[in-house]
Amino acid sequence: MQVEFFHDVICSFCFPMSYRMRKVAKKYPKLEIIHRSFALGWEKEQFIQQFGSHEAVKPEVIHHWEQANQNDDEHRFNIEGMKEKDFLFPTSKNGLKAAKAAGMIADQEAYWAVFDGLQQALFVENRDISDMKIIDSVVKQTSIDFDAWKTQFENPETEQAVMEDLQRVQDYGIQGAPAIVVNQKYLISGAQPQEVIEQTIEQIAKEEGFQLKGLTLMGSDAAACNMIDGKWVCD
Repeated sequence: MQVEFFHDVICSFCFPMSYRMRKVAKKYPKLEIIHRSFALGWEKEQFIQQFGSHEAVKPEVIHHWEQANQNDDEHRFNIEGMKEKDFLFPTSKNGLKAAKAAGMIADQEAYWAVFDGLQQALFVENRDISDMKIIDSVVKQTSIDFDAWKTQFENPETEQAVMEDLQRVQDYGIQGAPAIVVNQKYLISGAQPQEVIEQTIEQIAKEEGFQLKGLTLMGSDAAACNMIDGKWVCD
């Protein structure tokens, strides 16, 4: 069963949602989780359109952080630390390209590692994740081949892959992040509680005839040796 996880590195509610989705992935290892880009502020021009200026973004977004921190299971946001920083609020572009490049040279888990690393750097460590020096340092903390990642980051096809995700957002009609799309037809919108995510996925799996755990027995049982209470029992 395919699960598309739409998120942005600067999205405050994506931070708790990613934490929960990792638990979901562990509980249901048969799910195919694909990470997709959702840009809240691709470049500063988008911030200016939304807030009037780039400078106006940070005070408003910190208010969002307070709400997201309440949503976060671990309440990890360092809000006071962010208030003391003097850099403007990061844009999405470099961070989304960084995560996409990791996924392109490795796999979806590599994408996730960079994505979570960037969110940790912003929301907990209060670092400017639009700064390439910061992004480089985050990638170097993962197991990804840094030189290969850097080459892929600079390759135009990486930005094109991000733009394809953004087009998919429009095609699906998704209005906000985080968002989960299952099998290209079911939407889980927002940073839902863990139990709601799991219940919804189990309901969809039932409707789709997908077995989330274990194996489906084909045919009938035949003679075999089994381990029962620590002892071999053979038919």
